[in-house]
Amino acid sequence: MKRNWYILKPDKKIAENISKAANCSPLIASILVNRGIFSPKDAHDFLNISLDNIRHPFSMKDMDTSVSRIYKAIKYHEKILVFGDYDVDGVTSTALLMEFFRHAGADASYYIPHRTKEGYGLQKSHITGIAVPGRINLIITVDCGSSSHEAVKAALDAGIETVITDHHMVPEKLPEAIAVINPKRSDCASGFYDLAGVGVAFYLIICLRKYLRDMHFWDSRPEPNLKDFCDLIALGTIADMVPLTGENRIFTKTGLDLINTGNRIGISSLVKASCSNKYPLDAEDIAFRIAPRINAMGRIDHAKEAVELLLTDNPGAAGQIARQMNMMNVKRQTIERKILDDILEYIDSNPDALKHRSIVLSHQSWHEGVLGIVASKMVEKFHRPVVLFAEKDSLAKGSGRSIPSFNLYEGLKACSKALEGFGGHSMAAGLSIKIENIGLFKKEFENTVINMSLPEDSLPFVSIDHELGFNDINPNLIDEIESLKPFGAGNPEPVFLARNVTVISSEIVGENHRRMLLSQSLGKEEKIYNAIHFNVDPDLDVNNYFEEMAFRLRWNRWNGNKSIQLVIENI
Repeated sequence: MKRNWYILKPDKKIAENISKAANCSPLIASILVNRGIFSPKDAHDFLNISLDNIRHPFSMKDMDTSVSRIYKAIKYHEKILVFGDYDVDGVTSTALLMEFFRHAGADASYYIPHRTKEGYGLQKSHITGIAVPGRINLIITVDCGSSSHEAVKAALDAGIETVITDHHMVPEKLPEAIAVINPKRSDCASGFYDLAGVGVAFYLIICLRKYLRDMHFWDSRPEPNLKDFCDLIALGTIADMVPLTGENRIFTKTGLDLINTGNRIGISSLVKASCSNKYPLDAEDIAFRIAPRINAMGRIDHAKEAVELLLTDNPGAAGQIARQMNMMNVKRQTIERKILDDILEYIDSNPDALKHRSIVLSHQSWHEGVLGIVASKMVEKFHRPVVLFAEKDSLAKGSGRSIPSFNLYEGLKACSKALEGFGGHSMAAGLSIKIENIGLFKKEFENTVINMSLPEDSLPFVSIDHELGFNDINPNLIDEIESLKPFGAGNPEPVFLARNVTVISSEIVGENHRRMLLSQSLGKEEKIYNAIHFNVDPDLDVNNYFEEMAFRLRWNRWNGNKSIQLVIENI
C-alpha cells in the first residue's frame, strides 16, 4: 500500500541543549525531541534507565486498601485465588503474583479461564464453581475484572471479597469490589495510564512488599528482590503493545537484561524451542517470536500451561511445555492463514468492500481465538479499523483492531446498543453480538468511523526522523541508536531518509525478502552498505536507483560478528 512520508522537524534549540547536557550526538538529541523529550533531565533519564526513577506506586487509587486486605489474607492463611486472563499480559501477571505469594508463604492458587469455553474475565459462573464455604476467601484479578459486576456481586454474596487489578477501560460504575486498582479510573491521579496489566500487578506487589516490611513480616523469611520479577513484566508489557515510555520503558529494559541472562528456565526453554536461540534478545524478538508462542496456548488450547512454564524450575518440564507451545503456535499459524486467505479472497471478489472506511466480517467456520491476530494483519494491510466475528449458534464473538487515529473503545461504545458486550482500549477490543445484529452493527460502526475520523486517516504514513547521508553512518551512531531501545509503541525505531541511492546488486532471499548492496556518491568518497527489504513482491523488478529511500539503521549480528545493515522501510 502507498504510504505518505512525514518528515519530523524537531526544535533545533531544544535538541542542541539536550545534546550538550546529555552528552549525545545532535542526531540522537533530535530523535529524543521527536519522541517528546524536551528537557535535559528527561533525556538523561531516558538514556540512563534505572528502577530508581519509577514514580510512587502508592499514588494509585485503592492501593492502600488492597495491600492491607492482602496482608490480612497472608497473615491469617486465608485462601487467595489469583484470577487472570489467557493472553501474555494476563499469564505474566498471574505468574508474577503467584511467585510473590510463594515467597510470602501465602495459601494462593490461580485460575485462567478457557478462551472459547468460558470467555474473557471473571464471570458469575466462576463464582458458582468456587463458592464452597472456606474454599476461597479472597479473589485478586489481574488484567481483567473492571467490568465484572455480576461476578463480584455473586462473590460478595458468597462471602468472598475481591481485589481488582486491571488496565482496561472502566465503565461508569465500578464493581462492588473492596478495591479496584486501575490507572484508567477517572478518580485515579497516579498518571500510570499506559501501564499494562502486568505493570499494575507489579505495582501492587511493590506496595505489598513494603507494607509487609512495615509489619515486620520479612523478619522471619527472606524478602524477595523484585528486580528479579522484571522479566515477566517485560514479556507482558511488550506483548500488550502499550507505549514503551516512562515506567514501561524502565521495566522492559530491566526485564530484557534479565531475560538475556537465561536465568528463568521457562523463558530460556521457550527461546530454545522457538529456534530463536540468539542473544541478546530485544523487544522485537519478544513481540514476534516469544509472545506469540505463549499466546498460542490461550488461543488454541489452555493458557494454564503457559503459567506453569513461567513458574517452573524443572528444566525437563519446561522443555516439554515449550515444545508443546511451539506445536500450538504452528497450529495457530495454519488456522490464521486459512482465515486470512478467506478474507482476501472475499475482498478480491468484492472490491467495493474497500470503499468503506472500516472492515466488518463474520463467518461460522472461523476460530475466535485467532481473530485478533488476523484483524491486526488486516489493519496493517488496509489501514482501517477491522472487526472480525466467529459465529456460533445465535451468538458471535469478535475481535477488533484499530489505527492510531481512531479510538476503537469509544467507537464500540457509540455502537453498544447493537452489541451484547465489549471491552478493551483504543487500539484493540473484544466483543460479542447476536448474529442477527451483525448487519446493523456493520452500518453503525462504519458511520461511527466516518464521524470520528478523517478520510486521510486511512492512508498509512512513515514518520521520518532525520535525513542521513551514507557518509554520516558509522558504528558509534548505531551504538547510540541502540541506546534508545527498547523500541515499540510510543518509542518507535528511528527512520531516516537518504537521497540518490544506487542499487549495485540485488537478490531475493527466503521467499520474499530482497537483499541489496547500495551506494551513495557524496563528494569524493563512495559509501557502500548492505541492505535488506522485507516482505517484497519477488516478481517485481527492482529499480537500480532510488531518488528517496526511508530506512532503519541496525547492527546485523551473526555468528558472533556484527556489520552495519540498512533495513529498507519504504522507497
